[in-house]
Amino acid sequence: MTEENLAKYLAELGNITRLKIYMFLIKVGRKGIRVGEIQDYLQIPASTLSHHLTKLSNVGLISQKREGRILNCIANFDVLQAVLNELQESCCSGIPFKE
Repeated sequence: MTEENLAKYLAELGNITRLKIYMFLIKVGRKGIRVGEIQDYLQIPASTLSHHLTKLSNVGLISQKREGRILNCIANFDVLQAVLNELQESCCSGIPFKE
């Protein structure tokens, strides 16, 4: 993963509302949940929720699947794992020496 991609993911999760939404979607699991249920549970106005879901979707942290009139949101666990791996691999690796 490039530093630019890592920064992009972390920047979107740096917003408290998006972080709450993403953590909620992670807790829901791979099945996902309807947008209306996210709104009801987190008490986020519809227009605000839509804005934040678009941001998370645009960077690939979540996916959205339409089933008729119902829109389901699902956390992208592959991206989550890639972000965690990148951070973990950097842990305690030392500082590169300058020549």
